[in-house]
Amino acid sequence: MDYFKKINKAVPRFDDKVGYKIKTKNEIDTLQVNLTRRCNLSCKHCHLSCNPNRSEDMSMDVADKVIDLLKNYDFKTLDITGGAPEMSQVCKYLISNASMFGKKVMIRSNLTIYNDPKYQNIPNFLKENKVYIIASLPFYEKEKTDKMRGVGVFEDSIKVLKTLNSLGYGKNPDLNLNLVYNPSGAMIPQSQEELEDVYRTKLLDEYKIVFNNLFVITNSPIGNFGKWLDKSNNLNRYMKRLYNSYNPVVINDVMCKNTLSVDYDGKIYDCDFNLSLKMGVKSSNKTIFDISKYDLEDREIVTVNHCYSCTAGSGSS
Repeated sequence: MDYFKKINKAVPRFDDKVGYKIKTKNEIDTLQVNLTRRCNLSCKHCHLSCNPNRSEDMSMDVADKVIDLLKNYDFKTLDITGGAPEMSQVCKYLISNASMFGKKVMIRSNLTIYNDPKYQNIPNFLKENKVYIIASLPFYEKEKTDKMRGVGVFEDSIKVLKTLNSLGYGKNPDLNLNLVYNPSGAMIPQSQEELEDVYRTKLLDEYKIVFNNLFVITNSPIGNFGKWLDKSNNLNRYMKRLYNSYNPVVINDVMCKNTLSVDYDGKIYDCDFNLSLKMGVKSSNKTIFDISKYDLEDREIVTVNHCYSCTAGSGSS
């Protein structure tokens, strides 16, 4: 990862900019699990470089330990991600068990996976378990979405959103449908509130689609996106843009403050971006098989310069 060295040289160190060591909150309420690197897409902004040829997948042993953590610790939310997490052998297993004992369950989906006959039944399964859907839709227009994620992705996504609406998602208070926006280049997104208004109007007027909230994500300069930035000679410019947009107000709301991230192999991280870089937590215990509750609370978060992407502008959801 030659580009990663450049990230850390392009601008002053994140720790120096913040001026103090960031720590987690006393209560870690979200357990985020990255089930697999397999994905039916290969998006240029993917920080994990997921694609259809990847094979990494969570085992049942790790899944059972995830369930054990949910039962015995104070986690309120199970946040399921990937890859396309639906392609994992343990996806339904985790959802069923977490839902049984009253945890809020979220799944981060690229939407298009539900057009595959093998996964067409999953939306109904999600509805039965009242799973919150966090759906990636990088833009409300075909050209920009397809440029980021592949030809035909926008139309496939619209088709699935209509199906989810027909099931009650975005309409029924128990069936939450949220969308995610990503910029298509070396840019920082505009305000979440402004974009949500535009998304809501465009999708309703043109496709009769409704949703609950839009979340704005600033692309992290790692994985596929980091490689693209480096190859296109945009890396330094992008890092300086992130650095100059640093907003100290959003520090208390970054996800790593109240989240523990678990990879498919059971190793633990402060966030999904650190997971991508294999930057483990600052603890002598590094997996869900050996951690205790005391390892989770009030721990120092591992930070380097990719952290600027979560603290630029209004912050990254």
